[in-house]
Amino acid sequence: MQASSPLALPPETLEGWYVLHQLFRGAAGERELATAVRALAVREGEGWSAAVRVVGSRADWMVMHFRATLGAIGEAQRALTGSGAAAGLQLVYSFLSVTEAGLYHITAELAREAVTRGGMVGDDAYRAAMEKRATVERESAHVRRRLYPALPEGMGWACFYPMSKKRDAGANWYSLTLDERSRLMHSHGLTGRKYAGKIVQVISGAIGLDAWEWGVTLFAKDPLEFKKIVTEMRFDEVSAKYGEFGEFFVGELL
Repeated sequence: MQASSPLALPPETLEGWYVLHQLFRGAAGERELATAVRALAVREGEGWSAAVRVVGSRADWMVMHFRATLGAIGEAQRALTGSGAAAGLQLVYSFLSVTEAGLYHITAELAREAVTRGGMVGDDAYRAAMEKRATVERESAHVRRRLYPALPEGMGWACFYPMSKKRDAGANWYSLTLDERSRLMHSHGLTGRKYAGKIVQVISGAIGLDAWEWGVTLFAKDPLEFKKIVTEMRFDEVSAKYGEFGEFFVGELL
Protein backbone atom coordinates (compact mmCIF):
# COMPACT_ATOMS: atom_id res chain seq x y z
CA MET A 1 0.00 0.00 0.00
CA GLN A 2 1.35 3.43 -0.95
CA ALA A 3 0.04 6.80 0.13
CA SER A 4 1.58 10.23 -0.24
CA SER A 5 -0.68 11.88 2.35
CA PRO A 6 -2.42 10.82 5.56
CA LEU A 7 -5.63 12.07 3.95
CA ALA A 8 -5.44 9.27 1.37
CA LEU A 9 -4.59 6.52 3.84
CA PRO A 10 -7.30 3.94 4.56
CA PRO A 11 -7.11 1.85 7.74
CA GLU A 12 -5.89 -1.70 7.49
CA THR A 13 -8.68 -4.20 8.08
CA LEU A 14 -9.03 -7.81 9.14
CA GLU A 15 -11.73 -9.90 7.47
CA GLY A 16 -13.46 -13.08 8.59
CA TRP A 17 -16.66 -14.69 7.34
CA TYR A 18 -18.66 -13.60 4.32
CA VAL A 19 -22.24 -12.60 5.14
CA LEU A 20 -25.43 -12.55 3.09
CA HIS A 21 -28.68 -11.04 4.37
CA GLN A 22 -31.74 -12.01 2.33
CA LEU A 23 -35.11 -10.30 2.84
CA PHE A 24 -38.22 -12.02 1.52
CA ARG A 25 -41.89 -11.13 1.20
CA GLY A 26 -44.67 -13.67 0.99
CA ALA A 27 -46.36 -16.56 2.71
CA ALA A 28 -44.11 -19.27 4.07
CA GLY A 29 -44.57 -22.01 6.58
CA GLU A 30 -42.56 -21.02 9.63
CA ARG A 31 -41.68 -24.60 10.46
CA GLU A 32 -40.78 -25.37 6.86
CA LEU A 33 -38.55 -22.29 6.59
CA ALA A 34 -36.82 -23.08 9.88
CA THR A 35 -36.25 -26.65 8.71
CA ALA A 36 -34.85 -25.47 5.37
CA VAL A 37 -32.44 -23.09 7.11
CA ARG A 38 -31.30 -25.79 9.53
CA ALA A 39 -30.60 -28.02 6.54
CA LEU A 40 -28.00 -25.47 5.42
CA ALA A 41 -25.83 -26.26 8.44
CA VAL A 42 -22.08 -26.45 7.86
CA ARG A 43 -19.25 -27.86 9.93
CA GLU A 44 -18.46 -26.06 13.17
CA GLY A 45 -16.17 -23.12 12.60
CA GLU A 46 -17.29 -22.64 9.00
CA GLY A 47 -20.37 -20.51 9.58
CA TRP A 48 -24.11 -20.75 10.18
CA SER A 49 -27.51 -19.62 8.90
CA ALA A 50 -30.52 -18.26 10.79
CA ALA A 51 -34.06 -17.16 9.93
CA VAL A 52 -35.95 -14.18 11.33
CA ARG A 53 -39.67 -13.40 11.34
CA VAL A 54 -39.62 -9.70 10.37
CA VAL A 55 -42.01 -7.24 12.03
CA GLY A 56 -43.27 -3.95 10.56
CA SER A 57 -41.47 -4.00 7.22
CA ARG A 58 -41.92 -4.52 3.50
CA ALA A 59 -40.28 -7.90 4.15
CA ASP A 60 -41.80 -10.80 6.05
CA TRP A 61 -38.68 -12.90 6.54
CA MET A 62 -34.93 -12.41 6.82
CA VAL A 63 -32.36 -15.15 6.40
CA MET A 64 -28.73 -14.55 7.38
CA HIS A 65 -25.86 -16.69 6.12
CA PHE A 66 -22.33 -16.57 7.56
CA ARG A 67 -19.75 -18.62 5.64
CA ALA A 68 -15.98 -18.99 5.35
CA THR A 69 -15.88 -18.35 1.60
CA LEU A 70 -17.90 -16.40 -0.95
CA GLY A 71 -18.44 -19.63 -2.85
CA ALA A 72 -20.06 -21.17 0.23
CA ILE A 73 -22.35 -18.13 0.47
CA GLY A 74 -23.43 -18.78 -3.11
CA GLU A 75 -24.13 -22.42 -2.29
CA ALA A 76 -26.31 -21.44 0.67
CA GLN A 77 -28.15 -18.90 -1.48
CA ARG A 78 -28.90 -21.46 -4.18
CA ALA A 79 -29.86 -24.17 -1.69
CA LEU A 80 -32.40 -21.96 0.05
CA THR A 81 -33.85 -20.68 -3.24
CA GLY A 82 -34.25 -24.24 -4.44
CA SER A 83 -35.97 -25.46 -1.29
CA GLY A 84 -39.72 -25.93 -1.10
CA ALA A 85 -39.91 -23.46 1.78
CA ALA A 86 -38.91 -20.61 -0.54
CA ALA A 87 -41.43 -21.45 -3.25
CA GLY A 88 -43.89 -18.74 -2.20
CA LEU A 89 -41.31 -16.10 -1.33
CA GLN A 90 -40.15 -13.08 -3.29
CA LEU A 91 -36.69 -11.62 -2.65
CA VAL A 92 -37.12 -7.89 -1.94
CA TYR A 93 -33.62 -7.01 -0.72
CA SER A 94 -30.23 -8.59 -0.17
CA PHE A 95 -26.92 -7.40 1.24
CA LEU A 96 -23.50 -8.97 0.71
CA SER A 97 -20.59 -8.18 3.03
CA VAL A 98 -17.74 -9.69 5.06
CA THR A 99 -17.15 -9.41 8.80
CA GLU A 100 -14.53 -6.77 9.49
CA ALA A 101 -12.32 -5.32 12.19
CA GLY A 102 -10.81 -1.95 11.29
CA LEU A 103 -7.30 -1.30 12.58
CA TYR A 104 -7.60 2.49 12.70
CA HIS A 105 -5.38 3.07 15.73
CA ILE A 106 -2.64 0.66 14.63
CA THR A 107 -2.55 2.04 11.08
CA ALA A 108 -2.32 5.62 12.34
CA GLU A 109 0.43 4.70 14.81
CA LEU A 110 2.55 2.88 12.24
CA ALA A 111 2.03 5.67 9.70
CA ARG A 112 3.40 8.20 12.20
CA GLU A 113 6.35 5.94 12.95
CA ALA A 114 7.12 5.65 9.22
CA VAL A 115 7.22 9.44 8.88
CA THR A 116 9.40 9.81 11.99
CA ARG A 117 12.04 7.38 10.72
CA GLY A 118 12.07 9.01 7.29
CA GLY A 119 10.36 6.11 5.56
CA MET A 120 6.91 5.87 4.01
CA VAL A 121 3.68 4.01 4.46
CA GLY A 122 3.91 0.75 2.55
CA ASP A 123 7.68 0.27 2.73
CA ASP A 124 9.20 -2.99 3.96
CA ALA A 125 9.52 -1.83 7.58
CA TYR A 126 5.91 -0.65 7.63
CA ARG A 127 4.60 -3.89 6.12
CA ALA A 128 6.60 -6.05 8.54
CA ALA A 129 5.35 -4.11 11.56
CA MET A 130 1.76 -4.18 10.28
CA GLU A 131 1.85 -7.92 9.65
CA LYS A 132 3.13 -8.52 13.18
CA ARG A 133 0.51 -6.28 14.79
CA ALA A 134 -2.31 -7.66 12.62
CA THR A 135 -1.40 -11.23 13.56
CA VAL A 136 -1.63 -10.40 17.26
CA GLU A 137 -4.99 -8.69 16.72
CA ARG A 138 -6.42 -11.56 14.68
CA GLU A 139 -5.50 -14.08 17.36
CA SER A 140 -7.12 -12.11 20.19
CA ALA A 141 -10.40 -13.48 21.54
CA HIS A 142 -12.15 -10.13 21.12
CA VAL A 143 -11.30 -9.80 17.43
CA ARG A 144 -12.07 -13.45 16.70
CA ARG A 145 -15.57 -12.93 18.11
CA ARG A 146 -15.97 -10.01 15.70
CA LEU A 147 -14.68 -11.90 12.66
CA TYR A 148 -16.26 -15.29 13.40
CA PRO A 149 -19.37 -14.46 15.43
CA ALA A 150 -21.52 -17.20 16.92
CA LEU A 151 -25.30 -16.96 16.84
CA PRO A 152 -25.92 -15.51 20.33
CA GLU A 153 -27.79 -17.71 22.76
CA GLY A 154 -30.73 -16.24 24.63
CA MET A 155 -30.98 -13.21 22.34
CA GLY A 156 -34.10 -13.84 20.31
CA TRP A 157 -34.37 -10.54 18.44
CA ALA A 158 -32.31 -9.35 15.48
CA CYS A 159 -31.90 -6.01 13.72
CA PHE A 160 -30.06 -5.36 10.46
CA TYR A 161 -29.32 -2.12 8.61
CA PRO A 162 -26.77 -0.90 6.04
CA MET A 163 -24.83 2.33 6.38
CA SER A 164 -22.19 4.46 4.68
CA LYS A 165 -19.96 7.42 5.51
CA LYS A 166 -20.79 10.78 3.93
CA ARG A 167 -18.81 12.53 1.20
CA ASP A 168 -20.67 15.84 1.48
CA ALA A 169 -18.98 19.23 1.28
CA GLY A 170 -17.95 20.07 4.83
CA ALA A 171 -18.72 16.54 6.01
CA ASN A 172 -16.52 14.23 3.95
CA TRP A 173 -15.34 11.26 6.02
CA TYR A 174 -12.78 10.31 3.40
CA SER A 175 -11.05 13.69 3.51
CA LEU A 176 -10.34 13.45 7.27
CA THR A 177 -6.87 12.52 8.45
CA LEU A 178 -6.42 8.96 9.63
CA ASP A 179 -5.70 10.25 13.16
CA GLU A 180 -9.04 12.08 13.22
CA ARG A 181 -10.95 9.06 11.90
CA SER A 182 -9.21 6.91 14.51
CA ARG A 183 -10.26 9.27 17.30
CA LEU A 184 -13.86 9.37 16.15
CA MET A 185 -14.15 5.60 15.78
CA HIS A 186 -12.63 5.05 19.23
CA SER A 187 -15.23 7.34 20.78
CA HIS A 188 -17.97 5.59 18.82
CA GLY A 189 -16.78 2.21 20.07
CA LEU A 190 -16.95 3.34 23.70
CA THR A 191 -20.68 3.96 23.26
CA GLY A 192 -21.19 0.44 21.95
CA ARG A 193 -19.33 -1.10 24.88
CA LYS A 194 -21.89 0.34 27.28
CA TYR A 195 -24.37 -2.17 25.85
CA ALA A 196 -22.22 -5.24 26.51
CA GLY A 197 -24.44 -8.05 27.74
CA LYS A 198 -27.53 -6.36 26.29
CA ILE A 199 -26.57 -6.35 22.61
CA VAL A 200 -24.26 -8.40 20.42
CA GLN A 201 -23.10 -6.37 17.41
CA VAL A 202 -21.65 -7.70 14.16
CA ILE A 203 -20.01 -5.23 11.75
CA SER A 204 -19.45 -6.32 8.16
CA GLY A 205 -17.74 -4.39 5.39
CA ALA A 206 -19.36 -4.12 1.96
CA ILE A 207 -17.14 -1.72 0.01
CA GLY A 208 -16.75 -3.30 -3.41
CA LEU A 209 -19.44 -5.86 -2.61
CA ASP A 210 -22.66 -3.84 -2.28
CA ALA A 211 -24.08 -0.33 -2.69
CA TRP A 212 -23.76 0.57 1.00
CA GLU A 213 -20.36 0.45 2.69
CA TRP A 214 -21.12 -1.48 5.89
CA GLY A 215 -23.77 -3.71 7.38
CA VAL A 216 -24.69 -3.72 11.07
CA THR A 217 -26.38 -6.77 12.61
CA LEU A 218 -27.58 -6.54 16.20
CA PHE A 219 -28.93 -9.23 18.52
CA ALA A 220 -30.76 -8.55 21.79
CA LYS A 221 -33.11 -10.07 24.36
CA ASP A 222 -35.24 -6.92 24.34
CA PRO A 223 -35.85 -5.19 20.98
CA LEU A 224 -36.09 -1.82 22.76
CA GLU A 225 -32.31 -2.02 23.14
CA PHE A 226 -32.02 -1.50 19.36
CA LYS A 227 -33.75 1.86 19.70
CA LYS A 228 -31.60 2.86 22.67
CA ILE A 229 -28.20 2.01 21.18
CA VAL A 230 -28.93 3.49 17.74
CA THR A 231 -30.27 6.68 19.31
CA GLU A 232 -27.21 7.09 21.53
CA MET A 233 -24.77 6.29 18.76
CA ARG A 234 -26.34 8.88 16.46
CA PHE A 235 -25.28 11.55 18.94
CA ASP A 236 -21.65 10.46 18.52
CA GLU A 237 -19.90 12.87 16.15
CA VAL A 238 -18.96 10.10 13.75
CA SER A 239 -22.65 9.32 13.12
CA ALA A 240 -24.15 12.77 13.68
CA LYS A 241 -21.89 14.35 11.08
CA TYR A 242 -20.69 11.53 8.84
CA GLY A 243 -23.23 8.69 9.02
CA GLU A 244 -25.84 7.74 6.40
CA PHE A 245 -28.26 4.94 7.20
CA GLY A 246 -30.34 2.64 5.04
CA GLU A 247 -33.47 0.66 5.78
CA PHE A 248 -33.87 -1.14 9.12
CA PHE A 249 -35.17 -4.72 9.35
CA VAL A 250 -36.17 -6.04 12.79
CA GLY A 251 -37.66 -9.35 13.82
CA GLU A 252 -37.68 -12.44 15.99
CA LEU A 253 -35.38 -15.39 15.38
CA LEU A 254 -37.22 -18.58 14.53
